[in-house]
Amino acid sequence: MVAGRGTDLLRPATSSGRATFLELFFDLAFVAALTRVSQRFADVGDDTGWTLVTGLGRTLLLFLALWLIWSHTIWITSRYEPERPVIQAVVVGTMFAALVLAVTLPHAMEERALPFAVAYLMVMVVRPLVVAAALHGHPRQRVPFRLAAWSAASAPLWLVGALGPDRLRPPLWAAALAVDYLAWALGWPLPRLGSAGVGRWRIAGEHLAERHQQMFLIALGESILVIGAVFGGVDYSAGRIAAFTVAFTTSVLLWRIYFHRAGRLLNEALGRTGMPGRLGTASERTHGLLVLSVLVTAVGYHLVIDHPFGPPRPTWLLFVVGGPALFLIARVRLDYEILGRVSRSRMIGLVVLLLVATALARWAPMVGLSVVAGVLALVALLDALRSRRRPLEDSVPRIGPESSGDTRPGE
Repeated sequence: MVAGRGTDLLRPATSSGRATFLELFFDLAFVAALTRVSQRFADVGDDTGWTLVTGLGRTLLLFLALWLIWSHTIWITSRYEPERPVIQAVVVGTMFAALVLAVTLPHAMEERALPFAVAYLMVMVVRPLVVAAALHGHPRQRVPFRLAAWSAASAPLWLVGALGPDRLRPPLWAAALAVDYLAWALGWPLPRLGSAGVGRWRIAGEHLAERHQQMFLIALGESILVIGAVFGGVDYSAGRIAAFTVAFTTSVLLWRIYFHRAGRLLNEALGRTGMPGRLGTASERTHGLLVLSVLVTAVGYHLVIDHPFGPPRPTWLLFVVGGPALFLIARVRLDYEILGRVSRSRMIGLVVLLLVATALARWAPMVGLSVVAGVLALVALLDALRSRRRPLEDSVPRIGPESSGDTRPGE
């Protein structure tokens, strides 16, 4: 009877791969959080030297903490039945914690460090214990216990960093986050139990793929919000209208390039794979880069719409050109994961962006954004021309189902 109750929590093979309404509701908290990340990036847009480096590093650290929480959540709803009251309570609780993270994020490295750290630890330590208790002795119960144990091990670094001097907070939190990510990569190994590498986990692959696609669309939606908010808060001029139009066009091109072939085949690839854990893990990392690239690009929109023909500054290249370049790198990686090949069109676009970056430093921001949009349009055109000559191929994932590590049966 106990084992049966634990089994009831698992996601059956017949379960729908579509995200539930609660999961979509949950994403709204991350819309607020991603907006705060973009704001932090924008705040360092005028900085230079070491101040710029530290500002970018701190914001990246906070983004990685958010991404880890969101990623763990979608793995939970891909492994367990999201319509179960316990899982729904877990999602709602995580949503509240994510909202706290969003509220505190603008000053998480300053006076609001403690509530940020506590909200993070509540998700990383308490949530897996709740799932473990709900499993009632099922063999999968070992996995959430592993997560809780490793998160508890890094918790002192989070708390000491939050309560200690400001100068020690970034290195302590970076070390804590490194432990959390390393534990995930290693499968949260424990003495006598070995590891539980996610490559052998039983998950709903189509659900995981859809959640990755939805988060990318959420990031694109956040970039649209930036475009509208910035343009609505400045005086209209021909230059700003042009910047507004080009920024919107750039976001549309990012959407088009993402969903061409590999982006569309992601659901099929994860759905057809017998053990989609390894491919799902690779896809999670790739989509982390994709989401980050869109956030960085959105900061470029902010800078260009504010001052479309202002004096050129080296820092704006980091956002206007760096964001789309990072997007193309991540998109090349996605092609390799899903189709087993490297996309020539994206490599051409990436090389062109890198070659013109130095020259763009001498021109106004509007010129740089226009060139970036032109390069992305070239990539989309090459994609369209290739599609006319060849039918949509089947997915040929390079990431196989095999996994290393001592993964126990049933995990």
